Amino acid sequence: VQLVESGGGLVQPGGSLRLSCAASGFTFRRYHMSWYRQAPGKERELVARITSVGGNTNYADSVKGRFTISRDDAKNTVYLQMNSLKPEDTAVYLCKAEAFPLAYWGQGTQVTVSS
Repeated sequence: VQLVESGGGLVQPGGSLRLSCAASGFTFRRYHMSWYRQAPGKERELVARITSVGGNTNYADSVKGRFTISRDDAKNTVYLQMNSLKPEDTAVYLCKAEAFPLAYWGQGTQVTVSS
């Protein structure tokens, strides 16, 4: 099983990034997919989630209206489009695949929002 995040980097406040998480080794379409983030000295927090059936989404209040999660089951990939980025969005962003009782994590990609 592998989850490989990409797309992170350094961006100025107000900018945009698109994160990708490429999955392999499991039946992607059957798994709910989520993006989490963890900033230094802070707990890991859920940013956005998309279900396996129907593609229903939910977001942390802090990113609603700015971030969009989506998935492409044909490509076994989940995305996080991040717009209007703020310095407080700086963190390592990780993707998670879950289908109870199984859960898999990626290694994460660094996002830094700074001028």
